[in-house]
Amino acid sequence: MVKSQTILHSPVASSPPIPVAEPEDAGLRRDALDRVDLIIQKQYPKMRSFLLLHAGKLIYERYYGGHGISSLNDLRSATKSFTSALCGIALSRGELPDLKTSVSDIFQRYVPERAHPLLRNVSLHHLLTMTSGFAWQTGKKLGEPLIHRFHRNRKWTSFALSLPVVEQEMGRFQYRSTDSHLLSVAISEATGMDAYAYARKYLFEPLGIRHAAWSPSPEGHSMGHVGLYLTSRDMAKFGQCCLDGGQWQGKPVIPETWLEQALTPQVKGYPAFGDYGFQWWTGIQNGSVYALAHGHGGQQIYLFPQLDAVVVFTADSKVSRWKNPRVLLERHILNTLKSAAASAE
Repeated sequence: MVKSQTILHSPVASSPPIPVAEPEDAGLRRDALDRVDLIIQKQYPKMRSFLLLHAGKLIYERYYGGHGISSLNDLRSATKSFTSALCGIALSRGELPDLKTSVSDIFQRYVPERAHPLLRNVSLHHLLTMTSGFAWQTGKKLGEPLIHRFHRNRKWTSFALSLPVVEQEMGRFQYRSTDSHLLSVAISEATGMDAYAYARKYLFEPLGIRHAAWSPSPEGHSMGHVGLYLTSRDMAKFGQCCLDGGQWQGKPVIPETWLEQALTPQVKGYPAFGDYGFQWWTGIQNGSVYALAHGHGGQQIYLFPQLDAVVVFTADSKVSRWKNPRVLLERHILNTLKSAAASAE
């Protein structure tokens, strides 16, 4: 039986410590970052925060629209990357089965009587890479028309497992949030804890994350595809941990071998967003390799390993149309980081 945690279990508290430094200490031009701040104020009215970490230290931090250090952000689909990390932790602890394991074996008590005959061929690896072949619809901007029907259903797991499996689509990427939620259910089935409780013990506590929230599904599982709320600094700490091979303050938190798979392309994705790893977008921007946790409205954690940098953007998530802050990276931030790297050589 899964023990479900309440959504706002963690109290408001002062932000846990994170190493800080001035831009000049990292060889970065403050005026270039101030220019980004000014552009955000003038052109991004829905933006809530912009943080830049370099060489493991927070060197620039700005908040907007009344938000601050202790404000929680609705991560939307950036939640998926956290679900991935939890899968890696559970696998390393011997709790989650091999990634080749069929979902029929993992979700035995949820499989509908008239499940599609190809369901047995769908594995955990398929779910992680969104290549399950479950019949779904995805728009050009990652919109999912069927997600509303999924959310209205009281039995999310059975709904996801009852979708027809399209044989010719198995192994091909299609953005599909039900795959991500099934990963959260897999964590519950394997550990007896919902993903939020598991995260608090094995991910959040090691990272010093104590002010958080994670919405449950009608069945009591943490939502695997959306629903996580964190402060911007805690998003940045998670990003830094992933950038550092799963280490935080010298201690292992997320298995490095898992991140090597999660943060690199596993399947060809969509040109507008990148290729796909394990619930992470991946690609090359301005000549720099990146991995991205991405959520609707502009909730983003960018990792740039070659530049030793993490960039966090958060914004109002309750919007139908929004302006992607990626252009700020392309025109300003990455050039500043590259100039600093060149000067240091």
